[in-house]
Amino acid sequence: MSLVYRVNAPITREQFEGILYASGLAERRPMHDAGRLQRMLDHANLTLTAWDGERLVGVARALTDWSFCCYLSDLAVDKEYQRRGIGRELIERMQALIGEDVMLLLVSAPAAMDYYPHIGMEKMERAWYIPRRS
Repeated sequence: MSLVYRVNAPITREQFEGILYASGLAERRPMHDAGRLQRMLDHANLTLTAWDGERLVGVARALTDWSFCCYLSDLAVDKEYQRRGIGRELIERMQALIGEDVMLLLVSAPAAMDYYPHIGMEKMERAWYIPRRS
């Protein structure tokens, strides 16, 4: 397997939908709303993608101010490609891009709670949020 990683490479909404389904994240995303999925792509200011030839096999989608924090909104790896270090590589590359002075944070899908400590992330106990209405 020879993967290529790309920074801010354009991906289509259909490709984004495909990787969300292939990774198992679709149940936690607004898959019924194509316009919202497109806006999620349009307004992310940092994306990293992993490609096996022309096939999108991983994506990390984030919002950052490049100085204090970076919110990793999506980390999705095709189930056929999981357990090969792709998620870890996407996070390491993102950290390299944002720099060591920028905090990387995310909200985990319930099924991934055991994954993040495994790759060196620390659990935060002091986080708060206002839930989406839809």
